[in-house]
Amino acid sequence: MSSDADLTNEFFQVKRHGDVAVIVPSPQVEDLPETLLQPAAELVLAPLKEDPPNQIIVDLSAVSYFGSAFITFLLRCHHLLNSRGSELVLAGVNPNIRELLRITNLEMYWALYDTAAEAISALGSAD
Repeated sequence: MSSDADLTNEFFQVKRHGDVAVIVPSPQVEDLPETLLQPAAELVLAPLKEDPPNQIIVDLSAVSYFGSAFITFLLRCHHLLNSRGSELVLAGVNPNIRELLRITNLEMYWALYDTAAEAISALGSAD
């Protein structure tokens, strides 16, 4: 497995750090309808299904808010890892997203970190 293989599309960037994948959604995901978000997310998830990381960090530092389509994407990532005994964590979560996660009772599923670097460090992967 390459330590820093990158995958980018218009809406997501994925960087591998050993067995940790960092998914960075662009601010454009905030306004995407589900009909466009899901195909973009599938392009990101496809190589991760073929070569699954042990952990996924979703770096939300560029995203102000999101809706149900993006929550579905997060849950798909969660299930991809959970079935292997691995975990998904969120980084760069602003107060609005924290509140959304609290209201939807999803905060209990994912550890929240201030930055992706903090999450990578906490997960024990060298950058």
